[in-house]
Amino acid sequence: MNRSLALDALRGYAIITMILSATVVGGILPGWMYHCQEPPPTHAYDAAIAGVTWVDLVFPAFLFAMGAAFPFSIGKRRERGMSRLRLAGQIVWRAVLLTYFAILVQHFYPYVTSGGQQTWHHWLMALGCFAAMFAMFMRLPERWPAWLRHTIQPAALLLGLVAMLMMHYPDGTGFDPHRSNIIILIMANVALWGGLLYLLTIGHERVRWLLLLALAALFLSSTVDGSWAQAALRWTPLDWYYQPWMLKYLFVVIPAAHAGELMRRAMAQPPAAAPRPVRAGMVLLVCLALVVTNLCLLYTRQLLLNMAVSAGLLAIGWLALRRGRGYVALWRDLFGLASALLVIGLMIEPFEGGIKKDPPSFSYLLVMGALACFLLIALSVICDAWRCRRSTNFLVMSGRNPMVAYVAGDLCVIPLLQLTHIWPFFAIFATSPWLGFLHGVILTALAVMVTMLFTRLGCLWRT
Repeated sequence: MNRSLALDALRGYAIITMILSATVVGGILPGWMYHCQEPPPTHAYDAAIAGVTWVDLVFPAFLFAMGAAFPFSIGKRRERGMSRLRLAGQIVWRAVLLTYFAILVQHFYPYVTSGGQQTWHHWLMALGCFAAMFAMFMRLPERWPAWLRHTIQPAALLLGLVAMLMMHYPDGTGFDPHRSNIIILIMANVALWGGLLYLLTIGHERVRWLLLLALAALFLSSTVDGSWAQAALRWTPLDWYYQPWMLKYLFVVIPAAHAGELMRRAMAQPPAAAPRPVRAGMVLLVCLALVVTNLCLLYTRQLLLNMAVSAGLLAIGWLALRRGRGYVALWRDLFGLASALLVIGLMIEPFEGGIKKDPPSFSYLLVMGALACFLLIALSVICDAWRCRRSTNFLVMSGRNPMVAYVAGDLCVIPLLQLTHIWPFFAIFATSPWLGFLHGVILTALAVMVTMLFTRLGCLWRT
């Protein structure tokens, strides 16, 4: 089996939908176009609301892609003889870079630096930050002199820190490590703890699952007031970086690492004949139907119907995958993992007041992990088995450069639209739901175009 593009495509899907969900006009679209617990028109957070929307799948899908990449990065280097100590150092350094990234972007977003009254110098500062981040995070060409490659990044990171220390904001505050992007900060924590857990348990999958089970027991015990588990999950030496509740996302990342191992083993096998189109098409439809069904019926709270329909779709999927080698064998293994996560997640859905994104319930983490795995199978059918390269190129290229895509909108596209006096015309998009959705589509497309440009140029950020 050749290189799989499905993992890049899944990462690209996650980052593109993340941009889309953040750029649609607020307050005027249906509730299922936003986070379930932040309904329109006010988007005030309501912890009592149970359910999920497609927006709630975005971040877990990105984390699933991160975890599935562990065997291809950490596992491959370990097999080549790299010591665990050196690999651990690389994992820690990656977490440091992600944390730095989270703090940096939040200090230079125009809506943060301006306090609401944005002017040309706020937009220029954002563009300057975007340009400087290439020196901080880009994979420099190997043909460059070693001294230059080893000097540029530390110098750029130091200058960025100095710039943040010199910042002054309209509310009278300055640099504050608590001012950070929460999405990237969670990723930094998950990359650290998930990466180290995977490294320590390479070749010992049962131990990895047992440790995850022990972590679940710790979280359950922490609900008892006065328990040592509660004290342990409230303690943090650096509250601006580490919060114990972030460890819950390991319940997405660790199963994803198992999916990555299944993919890596399959790719190491000799190429097999492509599955019949009808069979692959059935697998694709079943996986997409499982994603759509669960998002729709969990949002509308038709729980019994969702369980029945999901069970029927799982049975069809198993019949379609019961025999075969190559791609079919890989899809069967991934389908088994996703089925187990989904069934367990739906069985414990009533626990913790129903499935909720914030704070993340166990059912949310397991079900979203399952749906992300079904998406991975569907993308494997499209990108790998059917080789639909041109139609999915925007997903793959965005997935190879996700951090550029993440900030391209706020630090590049919107500042350029502001400086060219085009942005005021976007006010028309706030007049109707369809235009409000089109607002998000246009900004997302522009951010993807910027990302694809830099990906084609080989300007990949290493975070």
